[in-house]
Amino acid sequence: MNMLTEAAVEKALDQKMSNVPYKMIGKDVSVYYGEKRALFDVNLNVRENTVTALIGPSGCGKSTFLRSLNRMNDTIDGCRVTGKITLDTDDIYDPDIDVVELRARVGMVFQKPNPFPKTIYENVSYGPRIHGLAKSKADLDQIVETSLLRAGLWNEVKDRLHESGTGLSGGQQQRLCIARAVAVSPEVILMDEPCSALDPIATAKVEELIHELRENYTIVIVTHSMQQAARVSQRTAMFHLGNLVEENDTDKMFTNPDDPRTQDYIMGRFG
Repeated sequence: MNMLTEAAVEKALDQKMSNVPYKMIGKDVSVYYGEKRALFDVNLNVRENTVTALIGPSGCGKSTFLRSLNRMNDTIDGCRVTGKITLDTDDIYDPDIDVVELRARVGMVFQKPNPFPKTIYENVSYGPRIHGLAKSKADLDQIVETSLLRAGLWNEVKDRLHESGTGLSGGQQQRLCIARAVAVSPEVILMDEPCSALDPIATAKVEELIHELRENYTIVIVTHSMQQAARVSQRTAMFHLGNLVEENDTDKMFTNPDDPRTQDYIMGRFG
């Protein structure tokens, strides 16, 4: 009876997830750094309001794929991307796409906290100011407060908004960077190992924040931590040697993966 119940629950969860629309679609995505090919014809779709974790050993292509989702690879000399990536119905590699606008729609939080050498207020207000999202100082104040609330940081910094963002602790700096990302009302947030430089307490706060952010944003996170992927994501994609090995519901990936390479990686047999 228990096995039947578990199977029924798993089927219901699969069905529920299959009804979630795709926010971004990657088709036959390959990335080259000069002559070196780093990604091989990756087909990976990102579901809306879902946390998708990208896992795999170092150098497997997961960060390369992540950076292709908001064209951060454009900043690397000799890098070129083939295939197609769409955000809703927009081809993000269309020559007519405004890359600045794209990066406002698809924000990014990096591995190491990188607040601007400005005040906490200026860190969060910078994006809305240059994108013209606030018509008045009152509007800007509201955006800053809302963004810091969403990043779980408001109560800690509301009395020191005009102090330097670089004076915060590492975990607070990373949440400030998340507040900076959400301030321009993105649709997707990319996170490249956002907790790797943080202590366990700060990591727990960021993971809790990721759960909350999923209600309003689509999130793609690269992580080396299997435990973190299991805790924060609903979908997981496994990369190896530039190839997408498999992608599935996180629970299935960690309990019954389809590919033995995924099982070997999760069990620590390589990586």
